[in-house]
Amino acid sequence: MREPAFWYRPSSWMSRLLMPLGAVYGVIAGHLLQREGFDAGIPVLCVGNYHVGGAGKTPTVLALVKLLRELGETPVVLSRGYGGQLRGPVKVDPERHVAADVGDEPLMLARTVTVVVARDRIEGVALARSQNASVILMDDGFQNPAIAKDASLIVIDGGRGLGNGCVFPAGPLRAPLPPQLDRTDALIVIGDGSAAEAVAALVAARGKPVLKAQVRADEASVAVLRGKPVLAFAGIGDPARFFRTLRANGIGVVREHVFADHHPFSENEIEALAREAERNGLMLVTTEKDLARLRGRGGLPDQAQVILPFAVTLEFDDAVTLRKFVTEQLFKAREKKFRARD
Repeated sequence: MREPAFWYRPSSWMSRLLMPLGAVYGVIAGHLLQREGFDAGIPVLCVGNYHVGGAGKTPTVLALVKLLRELGETPVVLSRGYGGQLRGPVKVDPERHVAADVGDEPLMLARTVTVVVARDRIEGVALARSQNASVILMDDGFQNPAIAKDASLIVIDGGRGLGNGCVFPAGPLRAPLPPQLDRTDALIVIGDGSAAEAVAALVAARGKPVLKAQVRADEASVAVLRGKPVLAFAGIGDPARFFRTLRANGIGVVREHVFADHHPFSENEIEALAREAERNGLMLVTTEKDLARLRGRGGLPDQAQVILPFAVTLEFDDAVTLRKFVTEQLFKAREKKFRARD
């Protein structure tokens, strides 16, 4: 879906009109947050956000995968597989599956780490454990009560924050903020800006760590595109952040095309983008997540061969604090599970 503009305005008649629906949705979502989930038997770390749309969960998951491996762990990512048709549980195979099967994010992640897609999260846990997982890393699912989380790391964009602060559909929040704060173990603020400061203060007041991070462009991607005029397109939660990152790295974005989050590109759309780029002497660039959706069972279609992916990673301002937090959470989780067996 494409986020309504009024979600990020301080006052809107449309938001006020939808507030009664938001109140009902909020009561249900808040009630679900109170439920106790299934104990996976191994530590479960959840990367989520308070609101619908993009905030940087995927690069956060990849950063945590790297950290967990440095700690000697074997992480397996568990995802619902949004946008995919397979209910699972299934281990994602990037050579066999396409985004229409398992979703774009799992397909992209599976090139780096073992990913299990399952609509039924409990069944997904069983498959993850069969893959020798020592830690389950949940990609989203913070508001889903099926699995008990040992630690929830919430991602928020420093420039966008929580928008108007209203519950869906009046605003972007997936549930009222207070019960979500109660279950937050760490907040990760990505990028600059002051829009997340109020939420960060609430989390810090609860004695929970607030970590700051920045999206960094891959040097190889920058080298290919720097100084070149490009046509950039994206169908992600926050396309504007992608365009800003390109420009911040000296890449001349001449034209932008925005599509809805998880947009399934048609052949005609790809051909139109390629023709426009060629006609105007522009290089065609998109995100790695969008490129994952463009791949068919035979790889990239001919008309998409000219599209360049722009890779990014997430760097934490205080990597030591993050490492300490993750290590402590793993220790606490294992100690708790050991005592439960006695």
